[in-house]
Amino acid sequence: MWQRLAGWVLKFRLPLLILLLAGTAVMAYYASKVELSYEYASAIPRDNPEFLTYQHFREQFGEDGNMIVLGVQTDRFFTTGFFNDYVQLNKDIKSVPAVENILSVPVAVNLVKNDSTRRLAVAQLFPDRPLQQAQLDSLAGVFRSLPFYQGLLYNPGTKAYLMAIRINKDVMNSARRTGVVNKIMELADGFGAKHQTQVRLSGLPLIRTILANMVADEMRLFLKLSFVLTALILFLFFRSFSAVLMSMIVVAIGVIWSVATIVLCGYKITLLTGLIPPLIVVIGIPNCVYFLNKYHTEYAKHSNKTRALVRMIQKMGIVTLFTNITAAIGFGVFYFTKSPLLKEFGVVAGANIMFIFLISFIFLPAVLSYLPPPHTRHTSYLDNPVFRKLLDGLTALVFRYRPWVYLVTGIMVVLAIAGMLRLRPEAYMLDDIPKSDRLYTDLKFFEQHFKGVMPLEITVDTKRKNGVISLQSLNRLDELTKLIAAQPDFARPLSVAEGIKFARQAYYNGDSTSYSVPNQFDISFLAPYLRMKSAGGDNSTFTKLVASFMDSTRQVARLSVNMADVGSRRLPALLDSLRPRVNEIFDTAHYNVAFTGTSVIFLEGSRFIINGLTESILLAFLLIIGCMLYLFRSWRMLLISLIPNIIPLAVTAGVMGWLDIALKPSTVLVFSVALGIAIDVTIRFLVNFKQELPQHNLDISATVKQTIHETGLSIIYTSMILFAGFMIFSFSEFGGTKSLGWLTSLTLVMAMVTNLTILPALLLWMEKALIKKAKKKELWTPLDEEPDVEMSKLGLEDEAEKA
Repeated sequence: MWQRLAGWVLKFRLPLLILLLAGTAVMAYYASKVELSYEYASAIPRDNPEFLTYQHFREQFGEDGNMIVLGVQTDRFFTTGFFNDYVQLNKDIKSVPAVENILSVPVAVNLVKNDSTRRLAVAQLFPDRPLQQAQLDSLAGVFRSLPFYQGLLYNPGTKAYLMAIRINKDVMNSARRTGVVNKIMELADGFGAKHQTQVRLSGLPLIRTILANMVADEMRLFLKLSFVLTALILFLFFRSFSAVLMSMIVVAIGVIWSVATIVLCGYKITLLTGLIPPLIVVIGIPNCVYFLNKYHTEYAKHSNKTRALVRMIQKMGIVTLFTNITAAIGFGVFYFTKSPLLKEFGVVAGANIMFIFLISFIFLPAVLSYLPPPHTRHTSYLDNPVFRKLLDGLTALVFRYRPWVYLVTGIMVVLAIAGMLRLRPEAYMLDDIPKSDRLYTDLKFFEQHFKGVMPLEITVDTKRKNGVISLQSLNRLDELTKLIAAQPDFARPLSVAEGIKFARQAYYNGDSTSYSVPNQFDISFLAPYLRMKSAGGDNSTFTKLVASFMDSTRQVARLSVNMADVGSRRLPALLDSLRPRVNEIFDTAHYNVAFTGTSVIFLEGSRFIINGLTESILLAFLLIIGCMLYLFRSWRMLLISLIPNIIPLAVTAGVMGWLDIALKPSTVLVFSVALGIAIDVTIRFLVNFKQELPQHNLDISATVKQTIHETGLSIIYTSMILFAGFMIFSFSEFGGTKSLGWLTSLTLVMAMVTNLTILPALLLWMEKALIKKAKKKELWTPLDEEPDVEMSKLGLEDEAEKA
């Protein structure tokens, strides 16, 4: 079959090349339309209860993650020079397109009782004009007497001040968000430079924008680095510009197809799908190495280019097919998880790994058929003295020191298991950002002074219309507020109860001790004053703010909390500890309380990704077992093939445990990626062993020795390329991507070592059983053993006959 397929590819090489290049041109058109994704919730299934609760919340109250916060810490805030410039900063930011509203000290309002109209007038506390120091001091004193703003806009203990900037949600879901965020940062930094103070910026819109831009920048950088590095390594191996150029064209086509696939599937570039183009480069190069290595080896034997090409396709076709299938399985199983984010990654990665096989299978033989035969210098790497000594050392290790191989491996496995017991699943919102990065340090500033900026929403359904504004509900909301505020990781919540307390303070002429929920005695006197109006007669910012914490029927109350980035382990524990006490406050028979918001959604997303990756590893393992059984048709060979690949995964997990690297979406990804790629080495070794066994009269020892020397060279080359390719990711700005890089590199190097030591040692250990099976022709089904046929029967001209 493979010989005839080789003849077909070589016979129709020109139409196939034209078809491939035309298809690539179409794919390039679609690839040019790729967009970035800014979604956080895409990790969660659409039918997940937490997601449905969050969607219902958004329908009732709108987005909860569209706020950028700006913070300063200074004891000069209420000096005229600083404050007047801060007022101007408010105005400049308000004029930025897409900025909908600002809540800060200069725009803070006060409520003033008017007995003649029996209303509370809403007036801006600080006039919109430059102030003298005496005026500013007087107004600052009034501002400090308003408990409503304490912990919300300023921290009196640390003299930190906050500005909340609300951004239009449609802009935040488009590419225009980058310009908006950059302009706000420019204005903030300009103000900080003028007053020699550090201005802090955080909030989900800012975090998402910067992370998305970093993903795009890193994808471009890693693509360039992977191309340059692999090209350099290939040239050092083959000493041929044509071999390097062909390989680079193959992976370049693969990259174009991968990006186009993202667009054609209706997806966007995310932190995960952004890894696919560089991965295609790294995974595609071994295909080229396998094909070129076999071509050079065959040509060196008989100097017949056409026969070498046919043998290359015949021998390497099945190897690269199954190595790509197993790699595709390692990625493609993510499709069967419940996480949309992983589904996208699995579909695109799995499909394009098979595409890269098809591209290399068509492109390389076709182009090589038009090129002149390789020169001696192009095949000199086959007798590289350094690698030959290394392979001789590995052979001696397997044949002479096999007990030591088992002993060292056993010790590593024991240490790995001990390390695995230390593994813990945990993820943070800014998990992958360097601790020295401004994004991280500014977030910690807000956690220190305002207890964080991550939004948590609590909805209280009173189960009756106007139930929120009943005195009983307001008291319960106030009790819940005090409970939440007492937690060290939560800021003081905002709810309609806080607005009512502010109104009561105003009714008692600004007395700060009156900042509390009305009692049964004064609610009847206060009720007429609660119809607050601004001086212009329109609903004020404050009135709108209070109204935003109830739905239109006043049945559901919203309690908004800012919290610290406590991580996926602590957040569920915190919420679980609160629920019994919340149920004591709100009787479940009359109230329905739900926790939602971006923080909860992030937690659920991380949990689904980690669980999905764990499940996908098991599924990948089972599918790869199926492939190995189909390929070798022997349980013994299956056992022999799995052990050298389980050990590297166990060692990597152990290293993570000992180094206290948490299981999170980016690090769990290592195991499935590494399993799909590492098994390629095993297939390469065992298929070659199978092909050589009949040539050595079923002599296991001689065949193992020959296989180590013949395949060991290409295994070391491809392992070095994969190691270098994945190590590129270790230079990422993202901690998770960095871990993915060096952990995967570690796993692949370990896989190379185990497949060149443990695998042949196991073959020798089972020598008698394998010979017995081989004699009965039960060791495996000869899928690729075909006798050579005349080139004319394949529709090709034999160069030897021509000569």
